[in-house]
Amino acid sequence: MEVKAVSFVAKSGTGKTTLLEKVIVLLKERGYRIGVIKHDAHRFEIDHPGKDSYRLTAAGADTMLISSPEKLAMVKKHAASPPLEELLDYFRDMDIVLTEGFKKSALPKIELHRRERSAALLCRGEEHDPALIAVASDEPLELDVPVLDLNDAAQVASFIEERFLR
Repeated sequence: MEVKAVSFVAKSGTGKTTLLEKVIVLLKERGYRIGVIKHDAHRFEIDHPGKDSYRLTAAGADTMLISSPEKLAMVKKHAASPPLEELLDYFRDMDIVLTEGFKKSALPKIELHRRERSAALLCRGEEHDPALIAVASDEPLELDVPVLDLNDAAQVASFIEERFLR
């Protein structure tokens, strides 16, 4: 079974995380299982000194998984960021995966556009990204894809539901 996924892309500071939070809540209310992958161009640390899980990773474990009755977390070391398609394999039990970032991927994309942030679009500016399926904007735009209201998370959630979940 192929994992259904859509990537939210935009320039930094446009509001990707804020919109994703709202869309996740709405899709959860509609009964869907939602996975999320966040792209981080920087190094992040999920484990903290002093914790047993940190000590095990520091000792040399290449993969360390911690599990409780409510959740699990995995720390897996790698030399380079795995391809997004490989990461999607972790989400086979989800109805859809929403990603934040990954603007260079081949995943279907919804680009967020905020007038005060930038006049140019990432996917319909200098480059024409064929994976663009919609733009969520705070101003009207004439495009070859649907233009959704950036401030209407319900409209964005419904677009995703109709396009991927029905």
